[in-house]
Amino acid sequence: MWSGPADISVFGVPKTSPAALPATAVLPASRSASGHAEGVSNDEFRAAMSRLAAGVVLVTALEPPLDPDDPHAPPGEDVGMTATAFMSVSLDPPLVLVSLREGSRMDDLLAEQPLWAVSVLSESQRHIAGRFAMKGRVSDRLLFADIPYVRGKETGAPLVGGALATLECRTEQRVTAGDHTLVIGRVLSASLPSADGGPLTYFRGRYRHLD
Repeated sequence: MWSGPADISVFGVPKTSPAALPATAVLPASRSASGHAEGVSNDEFRAAMSRLAAGVVLVTALEPPLDPDDPHAPPGEDVGMTATAFMSVSLDPPLVLVSLREGSRMDDLLAEQPLWAVSVLSESQRHIAGRFAMKGRVSDRLLFADIPYVRGKETGAPLVGGALATLECRTEQRVTAGDHTLVIGRVLSASLPSADGGPLTYFRGRYRHLD
């Protein structure tokens, strides 16, 4: 796992029981008290994983009102998080997966709110990715203030204008994996707001675009 901006997320490798491995399989190295294979430091693991180029998405969700039974209660806020650990899982049914840092605001929110959305960012939207990955950031309301978006019909979550693609999802499964939560969502809708420009990517700790 590499350390990029604060809320950029990655996910680890599933554990496999040695009993399930074929006789010719090479068993993993013994593990230290930290949980890593002996001889593999956090910095070494981050450096290795930073060589894996990844697309950049903005995960969004609408926080429910504090009192849903009170029509006069203030509405919930929009919440957003930059992520690179996002992938398709299944075509039938259509499923996607996003990895969230355990205990992050988005992780806590999606533990209660099953509806969320993903905007696949274009190379011209680097500022959006950086803004939603800042440490000690300002409120989400201010972060969304000057970003064009529409609300998803299925989820109510913000869908960023100019994104290469947008997906609305409903959580099907949550899996704890080390210090992250893998959230698997069924895709409720998919659209292509913009055909202009290339994808925003993340490689070796920096946002980049395809040449």
